[in-house]
This record gives sequence, C-alpha cells and structure tokens, in this order.
Amino acid sequence: MLRTALKLKWILSLVLALAVATGFVLLSQWQFERSSESAPPAPTTTENAVPLTQHFVPNQEMFGTVADQIVEFTGEIVPDSTFLVKDRLNEGVKGYWVVSAIAVDGAPENAVMPVVRGWTATNDWLDKTADPEPAGQITVEGRLLPPEAPVDEHPDVNNMGSLSPAQLTNQWDRVTYSGFVTQNNSTVAGLTPAIVDPQPQETPINWLNIFYGFEWVVFAGFAIFMWWRLVADDYRRQQEDEADLAEWQAQQERLAQPDSQLHGDDQHADREPTPHSPSAKE
Repeated sequence: MLRTALKLKWILSLVLALAVATGFVLLSQWQFERSSESAPPAPTTTENAVPLTQHFVPNQEMFGTVADQIVEFTGEIVPDSTFLVKDRLNEGVKGYWVVSAIAVDGAPENAVMPVVRGWTATNDWLDKTADPEPAGQITVEGRLLPPEAPVDEHPDVNNMGSLSPAQLTNQWDRVTYSGFVTQNNSTVAGLTPAIVDPQPQETPINWLNIFYGFEWVVFAGFAIFMWWRLVADDYRRQQEDEADLAEWQAQQERLAQPDSQLHGDDQHADREPTPHSPSAKE
C-alpha cells in the first residue's frame, strides 16, 4: 500500500488534505479561545475612581476590561435630554431610572455621557420636579457600564425600554459615549442613588463554542481519513486488477497446453517406423 500512497497524485492529495485539516484545526483553536470570556477586573481595581477621559473615549467599543470601573468627571447637563427607563429594580422594587446627558469636560468632540442620576418608583418625576435639569457644572462619580440594545421603535421619554447610547445619539444629535454611568454620589431631590454592584469574578464558559471547537477537530480528522480511504480503495482496485490479470494469464496457459500436446503426439506418430512387407524381405 505504501507504493500506492507514494504515487504523485496521492502525494498531492495528501498535501491538500493536510492544508484543509490545518485550517480546521485553526478554526477549532479560535472557537476554544472564544469559549471563555475575560474575567472582569478585580474589585481592588474597579472600585478606585479614575478620570473618565483617561479610561474610556467616545466612538470606541466597550470591552470587559473597561466596563465596571468607577469613573469620575465634571460636566453640565444637556437641556431637554432627561428621560426615564422603565423596569429597573431597587432593593427588589420595580421603578424607573432617571437618565440625563452630561457634556463631559475635556471629552473629544464635546461628547456626552448618559448618566443614571437616580431611581424613582413612579414615572411622573419629570412632571413633579420643578428643575429636573439644573444649570451649572456638576461632578459625577459612578460605575461605567456597557450599553444596552434598543428595544423601542417609538420611544417615550417617560417610559423608555432600555438605555441604548446608539439610539440616544440620534435622539440627542450629539456624539455619545458607547456606555453609561450610574451615579453613586447623586443628591437629586426625590431620587434614590442607583447603586450597581461590581461584576462577579468567575470566568464564564461558553459551552457552545467548545462544542464547535471539537466539531472542527472532527472535520480535520475526517479530511485525513478521506485521503487514507481513497488511497486504500486505489490499492484494492490495483490488487484486484493484478489478480484478474494473473487469472487470465493462467487461463490462457491452460487453453494453450492441449494444443501443444496434440501436435507433439502427431509428430511422434510420424516418427514410428513403417513395417516392411513380406515381399520386400524375400
């Protein structure tokens, strides 16, 4: 079988099979790497406030190593930017987040950060508050969190379904950070600070990615198996052809053997002496 495998076509096929298998192995490695997400930063790091402008910038995707950090910055509330987000819990009670756009001092492109200024049990806080957006500079300290997906096609400022910076960019017509901050030091009248605890430290495992990784390994092995199977089939056909040829040659020899014996008998009969007639002896 080795002689069959060393044929040029099977050597080239082996190179192709190895290339395909290598590609499958690389895909499996990629899936295994994605099966475990990066653990969030340790609380000893995230709970120490850092300047927002040094930690995160606008128009940048927020990764796990950036989120959950306590940040601080100064800025001013953008007029007519405040809205309420529904279905937010505070000590097990469902209520609303009060969110405003804060123009961050020193941010590129005069970007704004959505800030959860506090929690309220009812959605009439905007109507009951005399000055929901006080003028002047404020200092914000709170936890930086990743953005939520938009869920409202026609949002209501008193009943928003999510806190989505992508949606707010169009609503505010301002460059907006890809995330939001829950303010810890809020002192707004009628609001309870929306405190968000740090993320748990366990590293989550995505079992679906692990399954896909093993699947690619199986595909890699199957590519090599298919090459071996084709070589084995070629070797078996070659053996069958050689056996058929040997059988045909043996059959031809058997068919040719009686003719040669017959001719030999005829020649032997011709060589026998002819007996002399009695008249010749006399």
